[in-house]
Amino acid sequence: MSSRELGDLVAFGMANGMDSLLVARHGHIVAEAYYAPFPAGMKHRINSSTKSVIGSLIAIALKEGLLKSVDQPVLDFFPDRQFANVDERKKGLTLRHLLDMTSGLQWDEPLSGYPKDLLDMERSPDWVRFVLDRPMVRDPGASFEYNSGNPHILSAILSKVTGRSALDYAREKLFGPLGITDVFWRGDPQGNSGGGAGLYLQPRDMARLGQLWLHDGVWDAQRLLPAGWIEQVRNAKVEMPIPGFRYANLFWTIPAKDVFMAVGYDRQLIIVLPGLDIVAVFTGARRYSNAIGKPSLPTYSMSVVVDRLKGATKSDQALPEDPSALAALADKTAEMAKEVRTQASAPSLLEAAISGKVYRLQPNQLRFRTLSLAFDKGGARYAYEFDGQQMGGPIGLEGLYAVGGRRLYGTSAAKGRWLDDRTFLLEFQTLGNDDAGTITFTFDGKNMSGLLDMLIGFKVELKGVEAE
Repeated sequence: MSSRELGDLVAFGMANGMDSLLVARHGHIVAEAYYAPFPAGMKHRINSSTKSVIGSLIAIALKEGLLKSVDQPVLDFFPDRQFANVDERKKGLTLRHLLDMTSGLQWDEPLSGYPKDLLDMERSPDWVRFVLDRPMVRDPGASFEYNSGNPHILSAILSKVTGRSALDYAREKLFGPLGITDVFWRGDPQGNSGGGAGLYLQPRDMARLGQLWLHDGVWDAQRLLPAGWIEQVRNAKVEMPIPGFRYANLFWTIPAKDVFMAVGYDRQLIIVLPGLDIVAVFTGARRYSNAIGKPSLPTYSMSVVVDRLKGATKSDQALPEDPSALAALADKTAEMAKEVRTQASAPSLLEAAISGKVYRLQPNQLRFRTLSLAFDKGGARYAYEFDGQQMGGPIGLEGLYAVGGRRLYGTSAAKGRWLDDRTFLLEFQTLGNDDAGTITFTFDGKNMSGLLDMLIGFKVELKGVEAE
């Protein structure tokens, strides 16, 4: 592969919201970049790429005989439960329909837009009931409609037939053989692993999954997935509402380009190009400022990166050495790992007055109970209480993210500056979690007001008073 064109791909990632990039050909890593502040060796939320993992676990359960076939009716796995809106169409719903996103259940989750029903499901006390209570709006198998509830029902079915969560089943049957140990997987209130999203993996471990799929479900001479499972993906028949894309077994495919992929929101991608023996992994996040100090969004066309990978592939044999191109790739990779300083904070006379003081918050959607800022000569910290847990981390005041502390799903990265003598702007994210946001604090005597503004468009006003 061309080192020069791989370097161009690394540069493309900076302008398009990537957190990491990894390209492997013939089982060897030929490009790997991590974009500051996201580092190597850290898990990343893979969002809906989780679906392809659930599909693979269903395949393993079929291979082991725990499931008879993909034509088994879904409701048969819940004989002790009564669901709403049961009719002949819902009785005809099968595993295959869930795997192909053709369930026919009423659902509002456009491929580009606000995922209303996914979020409503995750706020509900019983995700399985939320999905299977939905009325049918078309015959199963009639047409594609994206629905993150479908794979969650598959995850619950895995729990039924294996007696354990999809995570625990994967540790033995999938992650274990692949040598994947650093895993986190969010679940529902009943303990089912999230089927539509919620899995966190390191990029190199995402690539291990890609290598398994590249080799038709065989790893280290051991067949993990049943023969033909990946072939069904490569020959997908279900038309998606994107020209040229099809769907099968919870994978996206572009048959004309001989490529299939696991796809997650904000471009969490595991791309497999069987004809070129390539696996590529991309993770991403929306950023107020990336490693070169500019905003970036991972909204690039998936076809564009596929074409770049193909364009960088020049031969089935090793290319002549190109020291200058290889050095340029190394330099570009190193540049991405270094953060460029943005505007530093001037000190405020208010720092000493508010430092370490805890502000009790009025009831709010985030369920934050307290907030506080602390300043000293070595820097600053923020802290908040959420559901009885203390969270927060260091704040960089020199225009660079300070990394450390703890947020709900990982490590905090934060920086901040005074906008005026009474107003402090905190920019934060959980590394690898795609949740960048800001809080603008305004202090007035014993009162504090704040506006939390998440980059995805969610806003909450916070009001608090100094605790006695």
